[in-house]
Amino acid sequence: MGQVTYVFCHGLNGWGSYDEQYEKKPYWGGASGDVAARWRACGLEAYAASVSPQGSAWDRACELYAQIAGTLTDYGAAHSEKFHHARYGRDYTGCPLIPSWDDDTRLVLIGHSFGGATIRLFGELLAHGSAEERETTEPKTLSPLFVGGLDQRILAIVTLAAPTNGTTAYDLTQDPSFDARRVKVPLAARLWDWILKRHTRIRTDDRDPRDWASLDMVLDNAQALNGRISTLPHVYYLSVACDATKPGKDGSRVPDRKSLDPLFVKTSTLMGCYSGTTAAGCTVGDEWHANDGLVNTISARAPFGAPRKEFDRNSIERGVWNVMPDLHTDHGFFQGGFIKKRNPQPFFDDLREILVGLS
Repeated sequence: MGQVTYVFCHGLNGWGSYDEQYEKKPYWGGASGDVAARWRACGLEAYAASVSPQGSAWDRACELYAQIAGTLTDYGAAHSEKFHHARYGRDYTGCPLIPSWDDDTRLVLIGHSFGGATIRLFGELLAHGSAEERETTEPKTLSPLFVGGLDQRILAIVTLAAPTNGTTAYDLTQDPSFDARRVKVPLAARLWDWILKRHTRIRTDDRDPRDWASLDMVLDNAQALNGRISTLPHVYYLSVACDATKPGKDGSRVPDRKSLDPLFVKTSTLMGCYSGTTAAGCTVGDEWHANDGLVNTISARAPFGAPRKEFDRNSIERGVWNVMPDLHTDHGFFQGGFIKKRNPQPFFDDLREILVGLS
């Protein structure tokens, strides 16, 4: 095996090493220190990508490819026409994320939150490309990403607190049968939620409203996305889900204030008691109530219907989701926390040892 390179992909409203704020406050690790830099200090090639903070999984996957390959971002002729935005984005020629990437390089992709959907779709495109783009694009202008056949360059995909099957944080706001006003939420939690929403509101443009991360995370849309993403037989898959709640009444879950950041208390409270049925027939019952403040625990473990097994450090299998034990912490843990500061370095040190063992 050639060089193994570790690429971190941030979640919704996140940032990476191409962004100025990363130097001031790294997304990965926060105040506890830059995780990617810590891994580099251990002799590994590790880098933090910068994809669209609120873009769709497709757009972010295209941006991730351009950064890794060191080329012009190509969102695809068919996709850009369908969703009404420019075909080309930022050009990374001469400033690639990683020193080199060829058939002798193997990628370990680590995605937090919506970064999980991003790296899974990226892997699918590397493997199988896009038939739609191949059919509608002049061959001489077709991005290699849409050709496929590059999946052997991926060693592992790791998702951390990812809304792999969607999150009811979005569905509950669209369900007319659920009245959030009847759910008791402390005033302080409502204020923190208002602050969070104010700083993370979607800044729309003229593109189709379906081409945003928030739409990809609705349960039905997440299931549709999963239908387009296969589990690659030669790739190691690892996942970690988080749960910052405790048992409530009648199957509900309530925030565990020792584990949950104040920013997430309102959303966690609503997710902990929300039940319903989506337009596509997905039933949300008690099993969906445990959450990390933004993502349902059940959603972050593995894609529904995909091969999976409990994580065994001594027997990590390819082509199977190796589901690691749930962490009793909130969604911001991997970022070093927000109002409640966290130190995720011990977790990442252990994860590093596990991943190095795969190579």
